[in-house]
Amino acid sequence: MHVVIMGCGRTGARLASDFESRGHTVAIIDVRADAFRRLPSDFKGQKITGLGFDRDTLTTAGVEEAYAFAAVSDGDNSNILAARVVRETYGVENVVARIADSGRAEVYRRLGIPTVAPVPWTAAQIVTRLLPGGSEGLYEDADAGLSMRRLPFNDAWVGHTCEQLERASGARIAYLTRFGDALLPDEDTVLQDGDDVYALVMTASEQSVVKVFGHPPRKAS
Repeated sequence: MHVVIMGCGRTGARLASDFESRGHTVAIIDVRADAFRRLPSDFKGQKITGLGFDRDTLTTAGVEEAYAFAAVSDGDNSNILAARVVRETYGVENVVARIADSGRAEVYRRLGIPTVAPVPWTAAQIVTRLLPGGSEGLYEDADAGLSMRRLPFNDAWVGHTCEQLERASGARIAYLTRFGDALLPDEDTVLQDGDDVYALVMTASEQSVVKVFGHPPRKAS
């Protein structure tokens, strides 16, 4: 897949390296040409000097064919502007913006633009949010063999209940976030587009759980 990144600071450079090491093509944009020195010497992707919300720059970066876009420059305004342009103009669904102001970040999450805070695990968090089938570990009890993870689910689960997904996967859904608000599901809670699902998973069955979440529900025979 093709990934476009705006901002070649420490997070952007780490993302570019991580995505490329996973076999994806990468284009990284920064207003300063010397920022690209942070990239590994063997980086094979595009390095584009320019504004990440400029349409000509984005076109050069291949945004029209992009699967995902990450705005991780050091400017909140630039990040959110670029994320909105990419989503609303080019129709890229997998978009993440790094926002330092937690209050503003919540507003943008409610508008449907996922945001992450500039903390040491930002790069790992973005990778799991942008790539299909990735699960984000939030808590793990190694002795009990149990973890809580944010698990992306296939669009075909939308309209099904959390209970149906639990029965199919063997996981226990602890809570959802919907438009930035937490929700404790019951047996009648129906999954909606844009929900984030946080589930308790036995370590031994994690791969099978991720597989069930990532595939459409099986049709009843």
